[in-house]
Parts: sequence; C-alpha cells; structure tokens
Amino acid sequence: MRHLPLGFSLLEVMVAMVLLAILASVGAPSLKSLYEGYRAQTGIKQVQQLLQFARNQAISYGVRVSVCVLKDGRCEADAWQQGITVFSDRNGNLTLDDDDKLLFQSGVFDSKDILKYNRKAIRFLPDGLASGTNGTFKYCPGKANSPHSKALIINQAGRVRHSQDKNISCQDG
Repeated sequence: MRHLPLGFSLLEVMVAMVLLAILASVGAPSLKSLYEGYRAQTGIKQVQQLLQFARNQAISYGVRVSVCVLKDGRCEADAWQQGITVFSDRNGNLTLDDDDKLLFQSGVFDSKDILKYNRKAIRFLPDGLASGTNGTFKYCPGKANSPHSKALIINQAGRVRHSQDKNISCQDG
C-alpha cells in the first residue's frame, strides 16, 4: 500500500515564501498611501470637531474662546501637532489665566504629520464670530507636500468648511 505525503517539501515552502515576499513588496507602498490618507482624514476631522466645539462653547456661555497650542500657559505658533487646547479667554490675551477655564485639550498628533495654521490662535467671540480674518488650517500626513493633505477654511462668521483644493501644501511661504 502506497502512502501519499502529508506535508510540503522544502522546495514548495521556499517557492511559497518567495511569492509571498514579492506580493508584500508590491502591496506595501499602496498600504502606506492608504494609511496616510486615513490619518489625514481622521486628523482633519478631529480638528474640525474641536473648532465646532470651541465655537459652540463661545455661543453657549457668552465668552471668548481661544483655540491654540499652549506652552507654559501661553499660545504658541507653529507647534499645532503637539496638541490643541480650547479654553475660555475672558480677557482675550491668548493666555490661560486663573479666571479662564480649560475646556478641552487634544492629544498629540502623529509625529510624522504637519499641522499648519496661518495664525498662532483661533478666537471665537461670544456671538460665534471668528476674531480676525479668514484662516486655513492644513493637515499634511508624512510630508509637507503629501497628496493626501487636507485643509479646513475658517471664515469670519466662525464657520468651518473643508477645502476642495487638491494641491494643499504645508510648506512655509
């Protein structure tokens, strides 16, 4: 009586491993691109929700609300990926004073990502209007000129909308 082999030969396993390695090397770049797109989408959505929350707090409680990156209690420019803070800013000095209230503080964004805003803070007045001029908040995953970059436009009425621009860059200038 003849028995059939129940396992794989070394040659068959080696061929399967080589094929698996080739498939993985072809698929890895597209997975990275997919991941960057997902990171940009979720990151910009988180920023949008923070801005909507800040505007709603300003309207609901009739106080000025500032959105920025706090460092030693003061708003700092160009460090948005370190986490965004929302606080009531009664005197409008962009400093978290004793009479101000911390409303929300986000976690740190992915260290490979770049977040840019053309000012050091976004301020909402008690009527929900954004103080100053229109601004654009940019989120670039991985590099400054990523094809997956997203942007939010904040108008003077305090409304936030997604930019339809396809060529968003976080480079200075």
